[in-house]
Amino acid sequence: MSGLVKFKFYENALQANRDKQILAENGINSFIANEQLIQSDWLLSQAVGGIQLQVFEKDLEKAEQTLRDYNENQEFSLEVEHTIENPEFDFVCPKCGSNHIYRDEKPGGVFGLSLLFIGIPVKIPANLYHCYYCGNEFTH
Repeated sequence: MSGLVKFKFYENALQANRDKQILAENGINSFIANEQLIQSDWLLSQAVGGIQLQVFEKDLEKAEQTLRDYNENQEFSLEVEHTIENPEFDFVCPKCGSNHIYRDEKPGGVFGLSLLFIGIPVKIPANLYHCYYCGNEFTH
């Protein structure tokens, strides 16, 4: 049986636990060392070498490849998450490509009255849209 080796070092437990979860989802056992010690006194972090993620020596290469693949594909996974089924509009946000957008429903004119109603010719602007995903405002 192979022993545990220090795989990665972290400044905070959140990052270490995220990577531990990614490895677990891919069938790799890992362990976090020094988490409780550093959370109780963060000044000890440098003395003990930070929070350590440890894996079995036989799983070291697979763990490195798993996290490398995850980080390379992270942007792609975000693209999938910001799309919705049956979008209201047939176009997407020009900034991020999300189809999760909505039209600005602000009333036009003064106090909600249209200037066309009182006979003043006004050029009607294109509809203003907002992206739920990135917050971008754009016209279409």
